[in-house]
Amino acid sequence: MSGPDSGGARGDAAAPVRLRALLVELNDLKRIRSAGRRGSIAERLFAQGWSALAAGGDAIVVAERVTATALAAARLGDLDAAFLAAAGLSEAEAGTVLERGFDEVTHEVDPALRARLRAALTAPDPLPAGALPGFVGLLAAQPRAGVTCPGRPRILLEPPENHAEHCLMVAVYGVVLSPFYGADPATVFVAALAHHLHNVLMPDAGFTGEVLLGAHLDPVIARMAARALDELDPALRRRVESARRILPDDGTAEGRAFHAADVIDRVLQIAQHLRAASLTMDTVLGEMALVHDGPVKGFHDRVLADMRLP
Repeated sequence: MSGPDSGGARGDAAAPVRLRALLVELNDLKRIRSAGRRGSIAERLFAQGWSALAAGGDAIVVAERVTATALAAARLGDLDAAFLAAAGLSEAEAGTVLERGFDEVTHEVDPALRARLRAALTAPDPLPAGALPGFVGLLAAQPRAGVTCPGRPRILLEPPENHAEHCLMVAVYGVVLSPFYGADPATVFVAALAHHLHNVLMPDAGFTGEVLLGAHLDPVIARMAARALDELDPALRRRVESARRILPDDGTAEGRAFHAADVIDRVLQIAQHLRAASLTMDTVLGEMALVHDGPVKGFHDRVLADMRLP
């Protein structure tokens, strides 16, 4: 159900610029990996979301728990609840660490949503875990197309993201953006998780491929998505199909939240490549303090000076 669209109350703004820095930082969850864990944080959270939904988890509970975990991971990476417990921290101690990471990045999140997400972060009951639909692994193995434009060669930026990472990021962005649009976050979250089901078996040729498919595009997408939906039990399939009704346009608050999240993620995915290419040593050594304060910093500085580095 849609809430009142609050966009009008904020003037003519189509999106909340105050959330820009957070969304940029969250995007790196598609690129953070750790030994002993398969895939990026985003890829694993995508699987966790589908596992919980497949087990009958309430969509809003799943959406808030996954989003809260992503927000804490923006600074903590894989120093998550599972690691902290394995490292010997008590539940309370681990909760304090997670909340510390969460608090560092969520200053601009809508206050009511922020309070719900912070509570979800340390909720005592784990999300239910069901059998993963087969399409989850296939979407994680399906690369995104890169930059395509009809009539021009594509631009590939390595390493490519995969569709699981993209869908998870759009889902998390959608939840964070939902108050601005007056949207139901659960609907936006489920729709985002499921918006590339056709790419389970359909290789991604981008906008160029869509144009070249011509009149075949919509039937092909419908058939491919239906094969993925066939994997879901009837109740979850109905929930997913209902959420996916927001995908075609921006005529609803949920549609606006989804499409804002989708376009932001698509652009930020490319922006991170450009940011890395333009990185300078002044930023690394100055702003980011690569050689940071500590007992041997003076020696480090002398070594670098004598080696004429950078």
